[in-house]
Amino acid sequence: MTTRRQIKELNAGSMADIAFLLLIFFLVTTTMDSDLGLGTVLPPYTDDIDTQPPPVNDRNVFEILVNSENQLLVEKQPLDLVLLTEATKTFILNPLDDINLSDKEMKDITLLGMTSVSKGIISIQTANDTEYQTYLMVQNEIIRAFNEMRDEMAQTKFGKKYKDLGKPEKDAIRAACPKLISEAEPVKIAGI
Repeated sequence: MTTRRQIKELNAGSMADIAFLLLIFFLVTTTMDSDLGLGTVLPPYTDDIDTQPPPVNDRNVFEILVNSENQLLVEKQPLDLVLLTEATKTFILNPLDDINLSDKEMKDITLLGMTSVSKGIISIQTANDTEYQTYLMVQNEIIRAFNEMRDEMAQTKFGKKYKDLGKPEKDAIRAACPKLISEAEPVKIAGI
């Protein structure tokens, strides 16, 4: 007859304490990504409700519509999202002084002297049910266009990238290449 050895029972009383300590450790040391949203500066609040926006020539408005199927209609023509950056730059810079693109005016800018500045305004309007991701991608392409234009101007005027400039130089570049973006209230936009 064989005798079976009894296995001693493990004391698991401290296992719960160890699991709890590990949980606390991971909660404290783990970082969570959080969406920060868009870094957009809003105009200052005004009590004057009757303030009318300044008149804008239609020539100076670059109209971007995004429908519910996330398709772009730019200046009344369908456009693929990957072409939006170049189309925006062409409209704002208007290198050939095309009468259908934005107008320019000469301004005396500190550190730059008399400089040609675009009067172009980017107008974005989306459908009520446009996907948020598409809206962000459109915003991203427009911001990329302005970043590239400012970088090119900084290289031309100061021989450095825009991010490497000091505050006075950055202010001069921003004055010469203003980022004017208008966002209209979402509406129902017909298919493209």
